Amino acid sequence: MISYPELKLFIGGEWRDTPDHMPVLNPATEAELGRLPHARITDLEDALNAAEAGLKLWRDTAPRIRSDIILRAAAIMRDRQEEIAHAITAEHGKPLPQARLEVIRGAEFFEWDAAEAMRTYGRVIPAAPGSQISVHHHPIGVVAAFSPWNFPMSQPARKVAGALASGCSVILKAAEETPAGAIHIVRAFEDAGLPAGVLNLVFGTPAEISGFLVPQPQVRLVALTGSTQVGRQLTALAAQSDTRVLMELGGHAPVIVCEDTDVEQAALSGAVRKMRNAGQVCTSPTRFFVYDSLFDDFADIFTRRAAATVVGNGMEAGVEMGPVANDRRIPVLRAMVEDAVAKGAELRTGGGRRGDSGYFFEPTVLANVPDTARIMQEEPFGPIAVLNRVENLDQAIAAANSVPYGLAGYAFTNRADYIARMIEEVEVGNLSINTLEASLPETPFGGVKASGYGREGGTEGLDSYLTTRNVWHSAAIV
Repeated sequence: MISYPELKLFIGGEWRDTPDHMPVLNPATEAELGRLPHARITDLEDALNAAEAGLKLWRDTAPRIRSDIILRAAAIMRDRQEEIAHAITAEHGKPLPQARLEVIRGAEFFEWDAAEAMRTYGRVIPAAPGSQISVHHHPIGVVAAFSPWNFPMSQPARKVAGALASGCSVILKAAEETPAGAIHIVRAFEDAGLPAGVLNLVFGTPAEISGFLVPQPQVRLVALTGSTQVGRQLTALAAQSDTRVLMELGGHAPVIVCEDTDVEQAALSGAVRKMRNAGQVCTSPTRFFVYDSLFDDFADIFTRRAAATVVGNGMEAGVEMGPVANDRRIPVLRAMVEDAVAKGAELRTGGGRRGDSGYFFEPTVLANVPDTARIMQEEPFGPIAVLNRVENLDQAIAAANSVPYGLAGYAFTNRADYIARMIEEVEVGNLSINTLEASLPETPFGGVKASGYGREGGTEGLDSYLTTRNVWHSAAIV
């Protein structure tokens, strides 16, 4: 039987315990998996000192060598796919096949950025005779990275991959509810030969850790995937010390379903993807704006498929959706449903907790939801879909843009004029047409408006981790 990993901090190349612990629970069974040590201020001071020392070594390591170490670590993660996936399912609840895919996706982030490590090209700018002007890129420095609980392995992988490929050192504060993915990443790099101090891992009270790390002058970048509220708090804190930030924040993704599409395929794919990861995805398709001529058929097909979702323990074969990650989500989701229904929405299926043990919430579909309902403005971050009618593309785009968020958006159509308009007018950082896949390692990922700034992945993925230096060299003193 594959065991859950021992939970510890990793500082300066050494695993360590502390006197303060919190339990990590299996959300499907509510059983305790382990006890996670909380970092004290002395631990954070040690991590900062270790990261400073690691930076001096790592930034002067040749990009080829950095790339080789990252690729070795990625290969180790692939080899340990089953062990990592079982740990993710145990602590998060997602079905084991989804956890296996997450491990591979995390490895792919490392593999892409390992190649980009050798492509941080500068350039030479034409100048007058006797002068040379050149542009150089350098690692920004120590990175304080914060990753969320919804993707225990692939989310910390994005931060660590970009930082290490750029030549930065990292202090990673991963999620306390789901620590195993980050621990396995660190284990892989330890076994791949990463120098001590380059990658450090801490857990604890989030406000205490960010309150200590973010203002430190040694920290040159704060990288967060999290809620818009937390992003604003960390951005404000970073501004006090003029520290750069990379923020991938909340979303509330619209889906525009036009009259020319295959309604059955659009509805089936929408229902399946909405329930992936129990809807706990910042790019999850949530607000479906369906042309009136298709709405009844779309709603019927979508609701039947959502209601048929196999819910259960992610370790069991055939399960399509596990529990939500913690007990805090259930009252929030229930309150959103009750608010929508009280304001006139139709509850097509679901709407409440499932069972007496485990944090299971029913796949839920709301139809004809008024704009005044909370769920029309607040990201549910759970297995709830909203289906609303629209009469035309003008109305659909206006509805799509009516929230503060702009991370991902989707559309089903084959009309070139519709596609051209949506590319120009839908306010999102990632627009997908006839697919509900939002990003790949080779594509830039990030949001607009309240969904953040900066990009991870693609050729733009290292930009936040680098500084740009202009050098003007004159052969004679002028």
